[in-house]
Amino acid sequence: MEAGGNAPASSTSTAATSGSATVGVQIKQSRRVLPDFLQSVNLKYVKLGYHYLISHLFTLFIVPVMIIILIEASQMNPHDIHQLWLHLQYNLVSVIICSAVLVFGSTVYIMSRPRPVYLVEYSCYRAPDKLKAPFERFMEHSRLTGDFHESSLEFQRKILERSGLGNETYVPEAMHFIPPRPSMQAAREEAEQVMFGALDNLFANTSIKVKDIGILVVNCSLFNPTPSLSAMIVNKYKLRGNIRSFNLGGMGCSAGVIAVDLAKDMLQVHRNTYAVVVSMENITQNWYFGNTKSMLIPNCLFRVGGAAVLLSNKSVDRRRAKYRLVHVVRTHRGSDDKAFHCVYQEQDDAGKTGVSLSKDLMAIAGGALKTNITTLGPLVLPISEQLLFFATLVLKKLFKKNIKPYIPDFKLAFDHFCIHAGGRAVIDELEKNLQLLPEHVEASRMTLHRFGNTSSSSIWYELAYTEAKGRIRRGQRIWQIAFGSGFKCNSAVWQALRHVKPSRNSPWEDCIDRYPVKVVS
Repeated sequence: MEAGGNAPASSTSTAATSGSATVGVQIKQSRRVLPDFLQSVNLKYVKLGYHYLISHLFTLFIVPVMIIILIEASQMNPHDIHQLWLHLQYNLVSVIICSAVLVFGSTVYIMSRPRPVYLVEYSCYRAPDKLKAPFERFMEHSRLTGDFHESSLEFQRKILERSGLGNETYVPEAMHFIPPRPSMQAAREEAEQVMFGALDNLFANTSIKVKDIGILVVNCSLFNPTPSLSAMIVNKYKLRGNIRSFNLGGMGCSAGVIAVDLAKDMLQVHRNTYAVVVSMENITQNWYFGNTKSMLIPNCLFRVGGAAVLLSNKSVDRRRAKYRLVHVVRTHRGSDDKAFHCVYQEQDDAGKTGVSLSKDLMAIAGGALKTNITTLGPLVLPISEQLLFFATLVLKKLFKKNIKPYIPDFKLAFDHFCIHAGGRAVIDELEKNLQLLPEHVEASRMTLHRFGNTSSSSIWYELAYTEAKGRIRRGQRIWQIAFGSGFKCNSAVWQALRHVKPSRNSPWEDCIDRYPVKVVS
């Protein structure tokens, strides 16, 4: 897809270059005193200049007004100031009313404005090396189970080769046995290893007292035991009795953003407290042992992983926090039957349970993305991009011409992109449709290569990658975008509060120097 997408651009660029060279020769021969304008002006800088002008239009307008006011004030003599004071004395009632309205309005604004939500720290779980599943071992174990037909084994091999996954991803311990041992107890043990591993590191890095945690949100789609996963955490760390705990199930790979949104809403209600969000998936009891090809794909893509995030609404935490939550935008296409069934857990003809992925998945994801960014765009895009988009839309409506829709440049709104590492095709499509550069999707591709699809936690591994590379600077914006069953597309926008350094025991700590690697297509 990358090759196909780049070829036309290359051809256009070549044609434009040769055309400009021809024009340049004609100008040089007729009037040597004129510069070759087509070659000396780079349109990229024209666009940047336009963007700067529109974005700072209000500032450019208000500054001259303020200068004029200051000049007029500087020319006032003591007599003028005395006359102004007398005027205010005789209009004491008006002054009192205006002051009261100002104080009342300020109070209402301060009390009703949303409380800022800070991301103090987060931690991603990294499984022990003994759980690594290189391609050859994966295929050998799949063959030895005796559950898969030869055609199913070949299908899985092809999926693995094209998946974008590397040889260091992890599968749960139960899958390393022959035959596999996918029991309830093994599933609980996987959940405990992931959740407690991420939380232990989070608490060690922040030195937070667990009794200070007032809100707990856990999301896991396919494993929802009784007592719940959130109850397991409360029991393990002896969290306080009045904690507001939530357990989100069945919400797919985008549930991490949903969990953050729920925690954000709770932090608006409950003052001066912490919220912990735990995002994970459980593979042990959800491995598919049948031969329906659409249900075999998750076996090849999903791997062990999870993340724990500490959020705060305390103003004192701004100093040590890494990011501030700016926006959360959620899109749900569940009212459409095709969207609802495109990621669907069911039994095959042999009665074996698995998650089926529809052939329409990419098209449905594209529609959900379009709806999501249509809502997100006005919140984050500079006014220059919004005007260009609106002007193109108006021209198309008025003149009924086949005008190509203007695709806003989201690179002007965000500095870093954390696209859910659902698979190579997902990353390819977003790179193409949003006109991103390879460096913008590097974190997603490398996360997929090193850790596989860790479901709702993948966006945190990607953020950790960007931090490990030392690329996040104060004031920069990060866009996390994820897709999930239902069908949902959810976005979270964060702003860095400082130059962010990688956390201790980062999942990339001992391997970041090996990345990026070239992923074989």
